[in-house]
Amino acid sequence: MDVTAKARAGWDWLKGPEPWTPRMSAGDLALAAVVVLLGLGVEELDHGGTARMVASGAAVVVLVLLRRRLPVATLVAAGAVTPFLPGALLITIVLGWSAGRRIVGVGRALAAFTAAFLAQVGLSVVEQWSQMRPVPVIVFSTLMFLVTTVMPGLASRYWSQRRTLLRALQERNGQLMRERAMVAGQARLRERQRIAQDMHDSLGHQLALISVHTGALEVDPELTDRQREAVGVLRQASVSAMHELREVVGILRDGVEAPVPVEEAQPAARGVAGITGIVEAARSAGTDVRLTTAGRPRPLAAACDHAAYRIVQEALTNAYKHAPGAAIAVELRYEDDSLVVEIANGPAAGAGAGEVVSGGQGLTGLRERARLVGGMVHAGPAEGGGFRVAGVLPYGAEPAGVGDVADDFGQAQALAAAAGAPPMDWAAVDRELLVRGRSRVGGVALGCGIAFAALVVLVIVVGAGAAMLVGSVGKAMISREEYDRIRVGDTEQAVREQLPDGESFLTEGLDRRGPERPAGASCTALLSADDSRMTTDTVFRFCFKDGRLVEKQAYEVEQ
Repeated sequence: MDVTAKARAGWDWLKGPEPWTPRMSAGDLALAAVVVLLGLGVEELDHGGTARMVASGAAVVVLVLLRRRLPVATLVAAGAVTPFLPGALLITIVLGWSAGRRIVGVGRALAAFTAAFLAQVGLSVVEQWSQMRPVPVIVFSTLMFLVTTVMPGLASRYWSQRRTLLRALQERNGQLMRERAMVAGQARLRERQRIAQDMHDSLGHQLALISVHTGALEVDPELTDRQREAVGVLRQASVSAMHELREVVGILRDGVEAPVPVEEAQPAARGVAGITGIVEAARSAGTDVRLTTAGRPRPLAAACDHAAYRIVQEALTNAYKHAPGAAIAVELRYEDDSLVVEIANGPAAGAGAGEVVSGGQGLTGLRERARLVGGMVHAGPAEGGGFRVAGVLPYGAEPAGVGDVADDFGQAQALAAAAGAPPMDWAAVDRELLVRGRSRVGGVALGCGIAFAALVVLVIVVGAGAAMLVGSVGKAMISREEYDRIRVGDTEQAVREQLPDGESFLTEGLDRRGPERPAGASCTALLSADDSRMTTDTVFRFCFKDGRLVEKQAYEVEQ
């Protein structure tokens, strides 16, 4: 990897998911203003000068404005700045919250917070090295980092993860609702197709039968002119009805590319058992129809049973329309593995009277019905000028292609992808949900666990700091009575046996803040346990030289 690639990778690691824009939001400016005002109060309490106040304000504004784009860099920079600019301490709360939300990945977040901790604690030790011991500084800095940075970061990260979880659930629910609407649309298309198919098969057959009856009556020589005219009106009405049926079927088929599987259960009148009825109806109309059955009858699946009935019905309808007066032979052969349905008619006995109406969908529908149940249909001219329709239907077969067709939700997702909508990666969502909690109760438990762990750490640190503070106070204070009891000229050993050792951060530098010390003397300064006030402390200083107490002083210093 070259230098440019390494630099780009480092920049990608530092930056956050939100792009930076030159236009500064009013919210960020208002937040920066509030933190700057609070920081000025902190600087005033710490007796900071004007230059330090200006530097603290500038640092706060810059860090607030860059926190969205550079959460890692701003977090570490705040850890490095706050030891030298106490007025910028409160910005760590904002940056900890922002970093917890925006740093992607647990590893990156842990590395960023660790770097910020090391920067803040290390530079605090460097800044206070000349005034106090490093251990109290480390303890105090760790406590402040936990309170002002870690706890807001953990709370923000939990809140962000819970919001992401809820958003993923909402998106998944919306996707399911859209898929449900698509499935409902497909169901409507299937119902329209079924209605169109049934209208074409049933009503078309009945209208064709009416047309055959009226055509035969219209040429009957025994009818009077008035009766013949009435029959002609009936025949014309049947032809008009067939026209309207064709238009309605076309409307119902509009937008449906292919037929769908027929229903699984049909009444007996629309199965093989109903073929005898439609043959008898054709005979009663004067058509020469013969029905023969070969082989041992066997039960068929509901879809196959219905398909056999429709094949015979459609073939008879075509024979009525295109070959009026021709003899028709219907044969059912029960083979070893399938039922063969064959309908053959001879050439027309004469020119049919009137107009022949055809929707052009009958044979196409038959082929599709047979295909869906695993069979096939053949239609074509027969020897001698007739026409033959034959269908082969398996026994008990499941609809063909069922295993190849996706379920309704799968089809809906395919339709959504075809429409240009990006498909939802549910596997990724499931992994996200698994990582971020199996349920809302799990998320709450996770948040409570984080808060409890942070509280435990905080209590331990506070307890250790309090114990250290109590010990330091005991080593740094004496009463006025103890001070008065010690006399100048006493041996250094006797005096030190009566005094605490003074090894406390509370006494660091106090011996140099009073009157000038005797030349060549070593001094120990302690705080008064009785005379300390809100703004000043009373200091007792003891100076030793050549093994003797050569001077003791009591003076006031500002806190």
